[in-house]
Amino acid sequence: MHLKRHAIPKNWPVPRKGTKYVVRPGFNYEFGIPALVVLRDILNLAQNKKEVKRAIFLKNILVNNKPLKDEKHSVLLFDTISIVPMKTYYRLTIGTNGKFNMEEISEKESTKKIAKIIDKKTLKGKNTQLNFADGKNLISEIKCNTNDSAVIDFTGKKIEKIIPLKEKSKVFVYSGKHTGKTGEVKTIDAKDKTAEVSFEDGDVKVLIKQLIVIE
Repeated sequence: MHLKRHAIPKNWPVPRKGTKYVVRPGFNYEFGIPALVVLRDILNLAQNKKEVKRAIFLKNILVNNKPLKDEKHSVLLFDTISIVPMKTYYRLTIGTNGKFNMEEISEKESTKKIAKIIDKKTLKGKNTQLNFADGKNLISEIKCNTNDSAVIDFTGKKIEKIIPLKEKSKVFVYSGKHTGKTGEVKTIDAKDKTAEVSFEDGDVKVLIKQLIVIE
């Protein structure tokens, strides 16, 4: 099933005029963008769906270090894309205009992703399940809190380290009025669920749910 072009999310960098329909992402409609749109419309590595499907068949495209299997696959914030024949690597981010864009990164960076922890659950056997903002989860005994970030190593399928949300943490705003901005946490108000963040153009209170810790 496809989306009508006028109904696509505002964060997709796709013109609203053109063909009537645009491919619908396989999952996470609100926060994802189809691999087809990334490869064809953002990176301009293909002219049409046929070329993308051939690249997928040849296993020339990796998402988070795994071969892409479907052009409808949702690429999510901070996911990485590797173009195997060209040895080029990208990370999906979002600009201050609220639109998704691809940032070129190194090969080493393409094997890792920063993911925000939004929930912790204790399972049978006292195992702890960490739930992430991108919909994924991992079983881990690593010490962490909700709203911290985890650096996930795709090669070992494990959490490399935790980046805590605290004063002087570097954060990225991924939704709301200040989308795309990077700043430093000055104070945290747990009661109001906000953080005062210092940006280049001044200090602003931002909802913690709109932030992801990056350093």
